Amino acid sequence: MAAAAVSLLSAKSITAIPKLKPFLFDFHVSPPFSLSFAVAPNTTTNFTLWSRKPRRNPTLPAAAMLFPQNPVFSDTCAAVISGSIALSVLRLWQETAKRGLFDQKLNRKLVHISIGLVFMLCWPLYSSGYRGAILAAITPGVNIIRMILIGSGLWKDEATVKAMSRYGDYRELLKGPVYYATTITLACAFYWRTSPIAIAAICNLCAGDGFADIVGRQFGGQKLPYNKNKSIAGICIIFPTLDISKRVRRLFSVS
Repeated sequence: MAAAAVSLLSAKSITAIPKLKPFLFDFHVSPPFSLSFAVAPNTTTNFTLWSRKPRRNPTLPAAAMLFPQNPVFSDTCAAVISGSIALSVLRLWQETAKRGLFDQKLNRKLVHISIGLVFMLCWPLYSSGYRGAILAAITPGVNIIRMILIGSGLWKDEATVKAMSRYGDYRELLKGPVYYATTITLACAFYWRTSPIAIAAICNLCAGDGFADIVGRQFGGQKLPYNKNKSIAGICIIFPTLDISKRVRRLFSVS
């Protein structure tokens, strides 16, 4: 923005009033709302009425693609890496369930919280376009098929059943785990990391719902009047987890 200069007295006026000539020459207004005038030759007095702080740069960091010069190969490698990481986390919880380190319901919720968030943190490895979205959706999409096969009894996997079910019934995988994987798949394919909707949906699904159940079981003495299966403590814990989506979004590019 260019500074606006306003002359209070013209040269003719100053000449006509010689007493004012040494004391007043010019008056300037320049952003952000700063006033300056000369009270004597070669001297200037500045007054700042109000100064606005510079805004923080809202630009988010760019994607951390593995091979920017070859986006197709980079997205393929990202799909392999993110799928391997998600599978490794699942194997970890399968081992804890097998060894009985946690209560089965708690172990299931730890799977619920960690898998989706860990997978989502791999999104910056992909490109921000449609190809990256589809390749990222393959990992949870394959898991949908896997849950259906195990839940229908066509595939025997006791470790997965024990880690992801409440009561050890393989048919439970046809409900919550299938819905869980479907939500993440659709968030990837239709919204992707360029949309806050996808990030908020996964953060609320994983962290919000997961922590609500854990906190509700531990401190849920006060039940909701319209739903005795839900507690006030569990509902309240959802609100702090909403901030996670805003923080995660800063990791992703909106370009």
